[in-house]
Amino acid sequence: MSNQQNQNQIANPQTGQLPKVKGPDMNDRDFINDGLSTCKYLTDSLNIAVREASHEQLYSDMLQILTETHQSCRELYNLMFQNGWYKLEAEEQQKIDKAYKQFNNYSSQFPY
Repeated sequence: MSNQQNQNQIANPQTGQLPKVKGPDMNDRDFINDGLSTCKYLTDSLNIAVREASHEQLYSDMLQILTETHQSCRELYNLMFQNGWYKLEAEEQQKIDKAYKQFNNYSSQFPY
């Protein structure tokens, strides 16, 4: 990894609980990562179910489940990030400014 990537990386140090050499058995990181992947899949599917629910009570129940599932995703992400198992890449300010300008200009096209 280059020095530039290290400067742009947002991460916590790993907790040291993982083995140096990964074996075939699942460790804590693997289990939490699997849970996070499952949560992401469930929220994608539940978004569709909520959007297409025709019965009001079904809609309310599915929306509650979706909200709770999103919360679970966030908690699993936070746990992985705190343990140094989830890394983010910081974007250059120039690219952020360009994207902001592009999408801000779209607001003039809104009908309201």
